[in-house]
Amino acid sequence: MKKIKKAAKSSASAPKPTLKAKAKTTKTPAARGPARTTKKPAPVKAKIRAKKRRVLAASKPAPAPSLTQISVPLVARAPLVTTITAHIDIGFGNALYLRGEGADLSWDRGTLMNCVADNCWSLQLPESARPLIFKFLVNDLSWSAGQDYTVASGDTLATTPTF
Repeated sequence: MKKIKKAAKSSASAPKPTLKAKAKTTKTPAARGPARTTKKPAPVKAKIRAKKRRVLAASKPAPAPSLTQISVPLVARAPLVTTITAHIDIGFGNALYLRGEGADLSWDRGTLMNCVADNCWSLQLPESARPLIFKFLVNDLSWSAGQDYTVASGDTLATTPTF
């Protein structure tokens, strides 16, 4: 046989269960531990930080413009020419040579100078990275007396050598 379930009790007759409220316990300040506080920056500190940011931003150099932004006209630079002039009369039929180092000069083979007048010889040499050091020779055989001559690249030197 089947058991018949009894009808549910009416809500009026039975009280509903209620949640128990937690009991509040009070602790003393020492038992709670250290107090946690969040400090907000003082307005003065915020102003100082903002000023530092502005100063740092102003002190940064501006970025360099790229090469495509710069339009500089190209100017051809004239090459430096060194001019050496010797004032000496070495006689008819003779020639004056230079030997040395720098700007196409060599100590092994002389470079012929141009006869400008009967007692004036001149030579123009191309640009050199270092000063020119040289000596005069008559007919590329007889060396001039004294120390070697020195001239900076692009300068002009006029001298009277002795033999």
